[in-house]
Amino acid sequence: MIDIIITSFREPKTTVKAVKTFLEQKISNKFRITVVDPFPEVEVYLKKEIKNKNVRFFLDPGEGKSYALNLLLQEYASQKKDDIFIFTDGDVFVSKNSVFQILKKFEDKKVGCVTGKPVALDERNNKYGLWAQIVFAGIDKVRKKRAQEKKFFECSGYLFAIRKGVILDFPLETSEDSIIPYLFWKKGYRVEYANKAEVYVKNPSNWKDYLAQKVRNIKAHENLNKIAPNMPRTKSLWNEIKEGAFYAILQPKNIREFLWTIELYFARLYIYLKAFYELSRKKTYQDGWRGERITESTKIMD
Repeated sequence: MIDIIITSFREPKTTVKAVKTFLEQKISNKFRITVVDPFPEVEVYLKKEIKNKNVRFFLDPGEGKSYALNLLLQEYASQKKDDIFIFTDGDVFVSKNSVFQILKKFEDKKVGCVTGKPVALDERNNKYGLWAQIVFAGIDKVRKKRAQEKKFFECSGYLFAIRKGVILDFPLETSEDSIIPYLFWKKGYRVEYANKAEVYVKNPSNWKDYLAQKVRNIKAHENLNKIAPNMPRTKSLWNEIKEGAFYAILQPKNIREFLWTIELYFARLYIYLKAFYELSRKKTYQDGWRGERITESTKIMD
């Protein structure tokens, strides 16, 4: 059984499109798509727009994405390690071959987690679009390298998959795409990168939204120091400098893009300093639903 879990937050039109991108794929395995949302009206709209027995709705308690995922990990639990969970969001869309490309990676029994490739929908003709393009390209470079070397790396919450029958829950105090791969790694499984399984993402397009989203993400990852102090970190200030600083400066194609890239350096430094400051003031990461963790400028349709 392939369980595709789509977490959303009151974006019914976008979520329906996200569901359809999976229904349009050729999936030879038995599968089920579950939309997780804290708003009952999303279920009404979903059932109105999609008539398919493989699609169901799960009304979560509104305690956060990680909390809801933990509930489904247990409800859909299976001892068959060939059964797979695929996790994605309701405000992103996957490529037509994404399920096939992910399942190919699981043919290797030593693979426990597989992450897809985020692709920015944003154009590089504006500052925030360019930032998204550079950052996603850098992530792609690092993941290809670490996968080839069979080293640990964190997954992308936009699209990743795990074997069933290995873990039944995970800590809520950090992001699921970081801690879950580590839990598998500790059990002797590898993390793989399905770079042909693309997931299309709309990124923040103004400073307020960018700051809010990135600070929250950094705080989630910094919590790993408490939860999993021995975990090999792939998302950190030092790794951004080491892996991305020189790479980023090679990406601009003209003077305007060069200046925007310099701004990106200062922006990334600032959000890390802000996140560290808030953590020092006990403003810890709190798992929240889309209203808290995702910003208005990332919406696509609703």
